[in-house]
Amino acid sequence: MNNPLPLLDKKILVPRGKGQAKSFSLLVKAYGGIPVEIPLIAFRPAGMNQRLQEVLQALDTFDWLIFTSKVTVDTFFSFVDPAAVSLPRIAVIGKKTAEELYKREIQVEFVPSAYVAEAFVEEFLPRIQPGDRVLIPKGNLAREYIADSLTAAGADVEEIVIYENYMPEESRGKLAKMIEENQLDILLFTSPSTVDHFMDVVKECHLEEKLAGCIFGCIGPVTEKKLLEYQLPVHASPEEYTVKAMIKATIAYLEKNKR
Repeated sequence: MNNPLPLLDKKILVPRGKGQAKSFSLLVKAYGGIPVEIPLIAFRPAGMNQRLQEVLQALDTFDWLIFTSKVTVDTFFSFVDPAAVSLPRIAVIGKKTAEELYKREIQVEFVPSAYVAEAFVEEFLPRIQPGDRVLIPKGNLAREYIADSLTAAGADVEEIVIYENYMPEESRGKLAKMIEENQLDILLFTSPSTVDHFMDVVKECHLEEKLAGCIFGCIGPVTEKKLLEYQLPVHASPEEYTVKAMIKATIAYLEKNKR
C-alpha cells in the first residue's frame, strides 16, 4: 500500500450510530476517505417480562453464560447488578465482547480463536457436559446456531431475548437520498442485519440499479453470505473479523483494481 491516502475522496458508508461510529470514521479519515455515518442498526432493551425476570433470578442455576456481542453485555448488565448475583462461568464470541466484561471486572473463561459462531461452537463444545445448563441472552434477530449446536450435544440451553434490533427511522430517508444521488462509493457492512436494513430501503425506493458502481465490503462469512443472497458483489471480506481489517481489505481491492 504505497499510497498514503488510498481512500482519498471516497465516500464510505459507516453503518453505525454515534456511539459506535467514531473509531470506524477515524479509520476511514486516516486513509483519506470521507465517512458517511448512517446508522443501519440500533438497539433498545426488551421490556421486562415474567420469563426474563425468572431467568435472571435463577442465574446461579446455570453452568455457563454466553455473550455474543458488546450490546448483549451492555444490555444484560442494565438488568443485572453483577455485585449482587452469582454469575455462571462466562464464554464470549469476540475480543471486544470480552473487553466489555473486563471493564466490569468480570472474568471470562472462554474466547474462541475466530470470532464467529461456527468457530465458537467447534472450540467450546469440548467444555460442555451432557446436562450442563447454558444461558444465552440475545437480540430478537440473533441466529440460533450456538443454541442448536449445544442442545444437540446434550446441553440444556435457555435463550432469552433482552434487546431489539431495528432500523432507525431517520436513517431511511438519508440513505435513500445518498444512494439516489450517487453519493456513496464504498458500502461496508458489519452484520447481516445491516445488509437487510440497507436492502429494505433500496428495494422500497427501487434503487437497485444505483448500486452498480459501488464497492462492497463486509465483516465475517455470515454477513458475506447475506450480501450474496441479495446477489450483491463482495469485493472485500477479510479473514480477521474487524473493521480495521475490512478497511484494509477494501484498500487492497482498490489498489489491485486501480479504482
